[in-house]
Amino acid sequence: MATLPFLIELGCEELPPKSLKTLAESLLSGIEAGLQAAGLSYSHARYFAAPRRLAVSVQNLAIQQPDRTLTVDGPPVKAAFDASGNPTQAALGFAKKNGVDISEIDRSGDKLRYSKQIQGESAKALLPKIVQTALDNLPIAKRMRWAASRVEFVRPTKWLVMILGDEVVPATILGQTAGRLSRGHRFMAQDEQFTVKSLGHFPASLEHSYETNLEALYVVPDFAKRQAMIVHAVEKLAAEQGGKALMPQALLDEVTALVEYPVPMVCSFEERFLHVPQEALISTMQDNQKYFCLVDANGKLLPRFITVANVKSSNPKFIVEGNEKVVRPRLTDAEFFFKQDQKTRLETRNERLKTVVFQAQLGTVYEKAARISELAAFIAAQIGGDVALAQRAGMLSKCDLATEMVGEFPELQGIAGYYYARHDGEGEEVALALNEQYLPKFAGDVLPTTPSGLAVAIADKLDTLVGIFGINQPPTGSKDPFGLRRAAIGLLRIIIEKELALDITVLSQQAVNAYGSKLANANTVNEVFDFLLGRYRAMYEEQGIAVDVIQAVQTLKPTQPLDFDRRIKAVASFRKLPEAEALAAANKRVANILAKDGVVVTGGVDNTLLSEAAEKTLAAQVAKLQAELAPLFAAGDYTPALSALAALREPIDSFFDAVMVNAEDAAVRQNRLNLLAGLRELFLKTADISQLQ
Repeated sequence: MATLPFLIELGCEELPPKSLKTLAESLLSGIEAGLQAAGLSYSHARYFAAPRRLAVSVQNLAIQQPDRTLTVDGPPVKAAFDASGNPTQAALGFAKKNGVDISEIDRSGDKLRYSKQIQGESAKALLPKIVQTALDNLPIAKRMRWAASRVEFVRPTKWLVMILGDEVVPATILGQTAGRLSRGHRFMAQDEQFTVKSLGHFPASLEHSYETNLEALYVVPDFAKRQAMIVHAVEKLAAEQGGKALMPQALLDEVTALVEYPVPMVCSFEERFLHVPQEALISTMQDNQKYFCLVDANGKLLPRFITVANVKSSNPKFIVEGNEKVVRPRLTDAEFFFKQDQKTRLETRNERLKTVVFQAQLGTVYEKAARISELAAFIAAQIGGDVALAQRAGMLSKCDLATEMVGEFPELQGIAGYYYARHDGEGEEVALALNEQYLPKFAGDVLPTTPSGLAVAIADKLDTLVGIFGINQPPTGSKDPFGLRRAAIGLLRIIIEKELALDITVLSQQAVNAYGSKLANANTVNEVFDFLLGRYRAMYEEQGIAVDVIQAVQTLKPTQPLDFDRRIKAVASFRKLPEAEALAAANKRVANILAKDGVVVTGGVDNTLLSEAAEKTLAAQVAKLQAELAPLFAAGDYTPALSALAALREPIDSFFDAVMVNAEDAAVRQNRLNLLAGLRELFLKTADISQLQ
C-alpha cells in the first residue's frame, strides 16, 4: 500500500513551560493511538515542542485503511422463522437494521448472520478526527477561552499546519483552519511565515523541510536537540568560569521549554551574598529566575550564574545587566531574612509553634516536636546513639518552620535549621540532625549519616504514620495528603540500609503511647505494620525482586525491616538454585497436607515408629539440619541456611515416592505428619517457600 509522510503543527501563544514536554509526548501518544485504532500503519512518529508550537511528524503513513469484512450476528434461526418457514418480526427487523432484504441474510448457522465488505477510508478523511481527539485528551488541568470564541485550549491558538505528503488536510481544529504556513522566531525572524512542503519524494522530506526551515528562522523545534544545545553551551561557559553548573533535570526541562533559540550567558552577583546559606541563594535563582548556578570543585557556590536568553542579541551586555539587576533584590531578601532570623535563638521559636496546628485532631507542631524528641531518644538508645543529643535534636526539629527564611523559602526547612543551630552553638550532630530529619526526600536520595539524624528521621516519619492511622485517615487510592507512602518507604530504607536492628511494632507502640488519648483507633499499631508490609512490595519490585519472592517473606510478617531484607535476599538467592522449583512444590504439597481438616501436629518425631527407609533418611536429615542451622537462624544468616536446605530435595522426593503419609496405623500416620511439620518449620524459619512460582 502507498504511504506518505504526515505533519501536524499547532501554533499557540506561549505554552506553559513546566508542562510543554508532557503535552508534546501526550499529543504524540494520542495520535499514534488514533492511527492504530483506525488501522493506519506507519513506520515511525516523533514530536516537536517549542514555546509556541506542538508538532508531530509521522513517517510512511498508509494513505488508506485496509478493506475489512464486518460480520453481524442476529437472532437464533429457530426464532427467526415460523413453522411455515416465513420470517418473523425478529428476522425482518434484523434485515432492516442492516439495510438488506431477508434473502441476503445467512441462515446456515445457529444464528442469522450478515456479512458485508467495508471499504477502508482514506487517511486524509480520518486524520482530522484523530488529531482532534488527541488534542482533546491532552492532560490540561485548566483550559482557557479567548476573544469571543467558545473554543478551549491551554493557550490561544494562532495557526494550524496539517500536511499529508504535499497536500493540505482539510480541517478546522481549535478555531484554526489547516494550511501550510508556519512561523519563525517571534523577534529574530519577526514572526516570518514560511510554507511547509516536501523537498522531494524520500520519506523524511516533509519532516526535514519543516525542521530545516524553522532552524533557518531561529527556531529549534526538536526539544531534545534544543536541550542538548543548552547543556553543551552551559557546561562550556561554566568550565570557562572555573566551575560546574547545577542543572537539575526539572529546571533543564523548564528552561528548554522557555526558549525557541537558546543563547546562554554568564552573569554575576555581589560576593557579599555568599555568607547567606547557599541553599537559599540557589533556591531563589533556580525556582524564581530559572538560572543555572555555578559551584566550584568542592560544591561551594560561585558568585556567578548562567541565564539562557531566547534571542541572539547584538549587544548581550544589556541582557546580562538586566538579569543581574533582577536577581539582586531576590538575594537581598534572602540576606535580610537570614540576618533577622539570627537575632533570635532557634529554641525560642518553639513558643510560636504552640499556636501552629499540625493536624486538627493531633495537636500543634510543638506537640509533634515533643513527641519526636521522646521517640528519637528511645530510638537512639536502641541503635547506640547519644540519647541526650537525639532528644535535643527532636525538640528543635521543627523550630525553623517559624523562621522568616523558611516562610519565604519553604523548601529550606531543615537546611535553615542546620545553619541557625550552628549559629546558636548547638553541637554539630544536633545541627545535622535538623536537616537529616527529612531524608530521604525522594527515591534514591541520600540517608541520614549521624545517629541523632537517623533517630529523628525515623521518629518524624513514624509519628506521622501513627498519628494519621490513629485518627482513621489512611491513604485511599491515589490520595495521600500527608505523604504516608513516601514516609513509609523512607522509614524502611533508613532501617534496612543503615542495618538498624529495630522492631516496627515496638517503635509504633512507643509512638502510640506518646500521643496519649488523642488516637481513636485501637488497632493503630497493627494497621501501621500492615501498611509498611505493603510498602515492601513497591520497594523491592523497583530493585528487580520477583513478586513471588516478596510474597514468600511477607507471609511470615517479620517485624524487623532489616530481618525482612535478609530473608528477601536469601529467598532470591535460593530461587536461582536448581533444587528450588522441586522444593517449592514439595513445600506446597506439605502445606496442603497439614492444612487438611482434622490434621493436628502433636510434637516431634518418634524414631521408633519410622519403618520405611525413605522416612528414616528424611527424618535423620531434618534432625541434622535442625541442629546445624539453629545458630544461622538465630543470627539471621538466612542465605547459607536456605542453601543447606536444598540438600533435602532428594530425601523429600524419595519420601513422597515411597511413603504413604495417611497410614492405617494412627500412631504411624501422626508420626509422619509430625515429620512433615518439622520439615516445613525448617523452611518457615526463613520464608514460605511454597509461594514461589
